[in-house]
Amino acid sequence: MAKKYAVGANLVVIDIPVGLHTKVATMQEGRKLAREFIELGERLNMKVECALTYGDIPVGRSIGPKLEVIEALRVLEGATEPNSFIQKSLSLAGILLEMSGKAARGTGNVMAQDLLQKGKALEKFRQIIEIQGGDPNVKSIDVIPGEHQFVVNSPSSGYVIEMNNQSLISLARVAGAPHDPGAGILLHAKKGNLVKAGEPLFTIYAERGWRLQKAIEEGRRLMPIIVEGMLLDRVPSSPEL
Repeated sequence: MAKKYAVGANLVVIDIPVGLHTKVATMQEGRKLAREFIELGERLNMKVECALTYGDIPVGRSIGPKLEVIEALRVLEGATEPNSFIQKSLSLAGILLEMSGKAARGTGNVMAQDLLQKGKALEKFRQIIEIQGGDPNVKSIDVIPGEHQFVVNSPSSGYVIEMNNQSLISLARVAGAPHDPGAGILLHAKKGNLVKAGEPLFTIYAERGWRLQKAIEEGRRLMPIIVEGMLLDRVPSSPEL
């Protein structure tokens, strides 16, 4: 809120992810936090609305600065996946369009989708980059993630039945994100997907070899993605027991 106030924002949409593995575990907690944001906005002369969104798994397939930029640029350039990322972005943008009066209530999402499909969103994004002194002609293929990589494959065939969002974020941090822009995680499978033994679940990226090794070790400890059929433990653990 302080950052929004500092840049002079008068209309603000705040995304509050809700889920077991997030900072806000329940809808009740989310609504309470939303009211606090709205009340604070009133004191700062800002109109605030909050969107409570599903937060148990990552939106999209990327965690980490450069990986997320690549994903966002691809969507602005016309990619139709990942759908979860696109739909959430359109919903948030639609709320803001309605708050500004540019769209009637309930039509903001449609307007946002139209702006995206016609390239207007990419055009505006390039203008923002240019104003901030960056290269407005940058493309998704120009952004290169960390050179050190490790692919985590599924040890068995089955459905992805669990993804611990908090563990994935922790793993990305061990790899160096967000301090190292090229570090992070790229998900190849998400909850509900069917995977075969040996197929990739996710790739860890790092800018430094030693950070990648630490992330690999942490990944083995955290087990952030569970595939149906994976052996979690064996009891008794030894024959004599």
